Amino acid sequence: MITNELKKIRMQQYMMNKKEFSKFLNIAEQQYCRYENMTSQPSLEVALRISNALKITVNEIWVLKVNELNNII
Repeated sequence: MITNELKKIRMQQYMMNKKEFSKFLNIAEQQYCRYENMTSQPSLEVALRISNALKITVNEIWVLKVNELNNII
């Protein structure tokens, strides 16, 4: 299962609402909300553009969750 830290990053590092943050990232607000709520995942290209805009790695935004047996959830 892939989770993300978008809300945490938005609130702690940028202190923006979703509309402002999506504009900063140059993404439609509805699409950004889907990413933040994890109802949709961005393409690799969009994920890289977001990480470049935030000046952090993709792995700092999206995380692959595994259980104790190292199986992907």
